[in-house]
Amino acid sequence: MSALAMPSRLSVEDYLAGEELGDVRHEYIAGEVYAMTGASRVHGLIALNLGALLRPLLRGGDCQAFISDMKVRLEIAGDDVFYYPDLVMTCDPDDRASDYCRAPCLVIEILSPKTRRIDRREKFLAYTSMPSLRSYLLISQELRQVELFRRERDWKREVFCESAVPLGCLEKALPLELVYEGVDLA
Repeated sequence: MSALAMPSRLSVEDYLAGEELGDVRHEYIAGEVYAMTGASRVHGLIALNLGALLRPLLRGGDCQAFISDMKVRLEIAGDDVFYYPDLVMTCDPDDRASDYCRAPCLVIEILSPKTRRIDRREKFLAYTSMPSLRSYLLISQELRQVELFRRERDWKREVFCESAVPLGCLEKALPLELVYEGVDLA
């Protein structure tokens, strides 16, 4: 997230209508709207690799995955919140709203210097409050490292630098060499 885009509080309906029409994406927190920043080349490559890895695993099943443009809708302390994770997966056949997910089982954020604190604190607490979420992954852009937080392990941090990262939703794993394929971390 970056600077506050609009000073007045927006209703959820006005926010969603604005997101449909606008060219710039915004995250929404209790009526406040925050413009999203652009992504780096490394971020884009990692996101593309994730999509390419997951697509074949989803064929023929109930799960759907979205890269960057699908919002996650949460309610925190009675306030509506919408985030745009880098990747979100839902396997709930009832979670099919056209512009957001309410019951993701997997959320992935690709860390950047601007977003890593928010991804590790604010978003971690928000996402892990969702009963449907099974796994939260934080993928580094600066070194070959993925942090995994799983409900089944009480959200304790696990770090993967070499081996494949398990995905609870699919009972499959993401090979790190393919997550970082074509990515120059120098």
